[in-house]
Amino acid sequence: MKLNENYIVHIDGGETLLVPTAEASFSGIVRGNKTLGLILELLEQEITRDEIVRTLSDRFESEDGEIENDVDSVLKRLREIGAVDD
Repeated sequence: MKLNENYIVHIDGGETLLVPTAEASFSGIVRGNKTLGLILELLEQEITRDEIVRTLSDRFESEDGEIENDVDSVLKRLREIGAVDD
């Protein structure tokens, strides 16, 4: 999967913004934290869900299943707005 080319990522300090271009079907702005920023950064290249989970697991300590749940939640939302191409 990969981030759809009709979306632009902007990271400003601790806040991440995902902004659609005029060609995107979604209109609005997605706001998130540094973790969302890292996921979106990883999605700039073709990557799998498991590779995203593995990268986040290497960088962050968490409870069992927490990273997987967070990644699944983010990917679900990104798919709903058309921001991810599978």
